[in-house]
Amino acid sequence: MTPRPAPLPAATPDVLVIGAGVIGLSAALEMQRRGLAVNVLERDPAAQGASRGNAGAFAFTDIEPLAAPGIVWRAPRWLIDPLGPLSIPPAYALQIAPWMLRFWRASWRDRFGAARDAQAALMAHSKAALDRLVPRLGGATLLRHEGQLQLYDSAASYRASLPGWEHRRAHGIAFELIENAPARLAEIQPGLADRFRYGAFTPGWSNVTDPALWHDRLRAVFLERGGRMVQGEARALAPQGDHVQVTTDETDLRAGHVVLAAGAWSHHLARSLGARLPLETERGYNTPLPEPDFDLRTHLTFADHGFVVTGIRTGIRVGGAVELGGLRLPPNYRRAKALLDKAQRFLPGLNAAGGRQWMGFRPSMPDSLPVIGRAQGAARVIHAFGHGHLGLTQSAGTAELVADLVTGAPPVINLAPFRPDRFAFARG
Repeated sequence: MTPRPAPLPAATPDVLVIGAGVIGLSAALEMQRRGLAVNVLERDPAAQGASRGNAGAFAFTDIEPLAAPGIVWRAPRWLIDPLGPLSIPPAYALQIAPWMLRFWRASWRDRFGAARDAQAALMAHSKAALDRLVPRLGGATLLRHEGQLQLYDSAASYRASLPGWEHRRAHGIAFELIENAPARLAEIQPGLADRFRYGAFTPGWSNVTDPALWHDRLRAVFLERGGRMVQGEARALAPQGDHVQVTTDETDLRAGHVVLAAGAWSHHLARSLGARLPLETERGYNTPLPEPDFDLRTHLTFADHGFVVTGIRTGIRVGGAVELGGLRLPPNYRRAKALLDKAQRFLPGLNAAGGRQWMGFRPSMPDSLPVIGRAQGAARVIHAFGHGHLGLTQSAGTAELVADLVTGAPPVINLAPFRPDRFAFARG
């Protein structure tokens, strides 16, 4: 049984971070490094959330928002397949309709281009921030640098991806396009099914050996350097002059600043400040395979199917896809099974025995950009959530930006595209 953390000391900390996921812990560490007294409030220290069960990728090349031009024409075909790469359970369709309208508007070329540029800036900053963070954590042994191979089913889907690769080139991302060359694909990753003849290889891609180990290291270093973990569930936030009061399920806490990094639950707390943010939940599924008997040499992305196969310390993890189903519906583990079935077809010889299915909540905004900025009308509350499936990727960069906001330092990138109130001005 996980021991219950100690209660907060009487002294008010400089910062209380709500959420002990990879975003919250990374931000806590960076603010601690800058000399602030930081406590982290965690709802359930034993939870195996998205920060611990993800694919473990630092996907700095993924600058394309999910809401891309033409998505509305492809989405209906996906949505009628309950096991497809993008699905909405019928029981959730009405509830998510307002979010889908914003998602559709975000796919228009003007919004999409601006979101892609903002995402590219955050990715470049996050990559540099990770390079700064790794030696401070002693985390080099927790990283793997094996690149990523993106695979396409057909010449048509490959050609449709080319504009996105050209945009990556414009942002300085290195890659190799592989056109009708199965021998080159096999050189990068032996054992692929014969159907694959087109792909793109990004050699600079890296992964953690295991996201749970990375999360454990963040937590351990934070505690070693004097940080405090406090168990409790935040219920409401209230600015009080020179501090913020946080009502929890057990008591009232206070801090000079609050960083709201509660992942898919963050918008509920933001509502206590009067903000109604269009945050939804990408429910991601995966299956870790303990004895895959497959020589996986790189991170594999099956672009037309929305899932990945990646190596972790204990074997191979198969997962991905997007199910927009909120926080309350029961998991549909048939989705995990469908991904595993495809992986076996695409990687003949993969041993899928012994896997244990998992589902996690990924907080997602309609434009695929996270919320990073001061709460409207509550300058001492900093929002840091909504990273979708890119939380690990953008965690180090978000941490530095949050610390800049708390300390008053000028952020190194333009935060306007990430402001919490941006959808209040996006009605056209």
